[in-house]
Amino acid sequence: MAVLTNILILLIVTIITTIVAIYMYMTRKFKHWKKKGIVELKPTPFAGNFGDCLLMKISPGLLFKQIYDEGKGLPYVGMYIFDKPTLLLRDPEIIKRVLIKDFNYFNDRFSRASESDKIGNSNLFMIKNPDWKTVRAKLTPIFTSGRLKKMFLLMEEVGKDLDMHLASEVPEGTVGTLEMKEVCAKFTTDMIGTTAYGLKVNSLNNPDAEFRKCGRHIFTYNIRRNIEFTTIFFMPELVSTLGFQLFSKESTVFLRNAFWDTINERIKSGTKRNDLIDLLIELRQNCEKDPEQYNGFKFDGDNLVSQAAIFFTGGFETSSTTMSFTLYELAVNTKVQNKLRLEIEEALKASGGKITYDMVMTLPYLDMVISETLRLYPILPFLDRVAIQDYKIPETNLVIEKGTPVIVPMVGLHQDPQYFPHPQIYDPERFSEQNRKSLMPCVYIPFGEGPHICIGQRLGLLQSKLGIIHIISKYELSINKKTPVPIQIDPKAFLTSAVGGLHLDLKKITTVAG
Repeated sequence: MAVLTNILILLIVTIITTIVAIYMYMTRKFKHWKKKGIVELKPTPFAGNFGDCLLMKISPGLLFKQIYDEGKGLPYVGMYIFDKPTLLLRDPEIIKRVLIKDFNYFNDRFSRASESDKIGNSNLFMIKNPDWKTVRAKLTPIFTSGRLKKMFLLMEEVGKDLDMHLASEVPEGTVGTLEMKEVCAKFTTDMIGTTAYGLKVNSLNNPDAEFRKCGRHIFTYNIRRNIEFTTIFFMPELVSTLGFQLFSKESTVFLRNAFWDTINERIKSGTKRNDLIDLLIELRQNCEKDPEQYNGFKFDGDNLVSQAAIFFTGGFETSSTTMSFTLYELAVNTKVQNKLRLEIEEALKASGGKITYDMVMTLPYLDMVISETLRLYPILPFLDRVAIQDYKIPETNLVIEKGTPVIVPMVGLHQDPQYFPHPQIYDPERFSEQNRKSLMPCVYIPFGEGPHICIGQRLGLLQSKLGIIHIISKYELSINKKTPVPIQIDPKAFLTSAVGGLHLDLKKITTVAG
């Protein structure tokens, strides 16, 4: 009996000692910022200031906005992601230094994928320096205005498919209720399929299209995907140990097969389309001939697949989200909708009813509308950087130590009344030519800023604008009982996403310009 009692006591002591040791380890860095004289949020053991995100009560983007708001009047706020001291920036001048002026100190994201996850690790979004610099420079030519103009004919074919799809869903003389995020996702999936892969994806006409199923699977925010994204973005040192991937295994297999089928067929046929596939084939061939100009990075195998994969996912999801949030705000704000429709109708009359590249790019009010959407709903709601060496913020005594994550909270900046009065009101006039000039640098950064600015910005805006033109020129939008007013942001989502979708009523306009 005494032996059992001693064993039980030993077990209890061991458990308590282990818990205390873990507690001491996980709280060892707390007060890091306080010791530096920086205001910090009081952390919770094990979770730091990240507990509500772990419980999926709030999305990271909105958590960082909360912290931004709590730090009113301060240039930065100290916080903890688990046990990791992290600095959240508030001052636009310091943000400008981190993203632009002193970029060389912060030229990598804090997030990273596992080294064994080649498609997740080698793509332009996740890849680290010096490979990032090489890949970025080689991929930039795909997004010149000349190439986009050549792509536009292919894009407008998808626009016509959108017309046919909506006509079948909303017959003339009726009111149709559609979940517009899904409609927009089908449209942009078809768009990126034709512009990047040279494929007729046909999501608009086929709800079981493989590319759409793949995209839906990638951005399904369930508990497992939330844990994977949390680890990749905020505990990257554990990614390899836990075996998490940026893309699911099923999506990885599908994208790899689709890519190689397309590239092999393109090489075999000799067809040229001036798209991403052509550029990747060219990079692969040039890399084989002269590897020295690629600084050790090989454009082959999964290194190629990863670029095609990130352009597919980034290309359809960001544009469809921008489109659907814009359509929602137009339905809520009918005066804005009518003003935009008038601009589009006048442009169509001037072009004889044809939607052209030059027409899309020269609609100032449409540009203002989308800019205001991206202010309220930045698709990637925060930027993460990591100090690659010690950095002293000029005119302060604060040294950001090597390895420290730095957060730029776009939602906080974009909804700060100091920069955007009455920030919850949807007002495209904020982005008139005169008002845009008066904006302080780095308070409006929906695509990021500096060398890491989104490489696909032009293509993404072009897709969104084209889709909106096709819809607004032919349909009146209005809200219904299913429409969330105000929008509830999905707490499980890393990208800005509405809970339950965006259901809107569409009614065909009887007379259309042109």
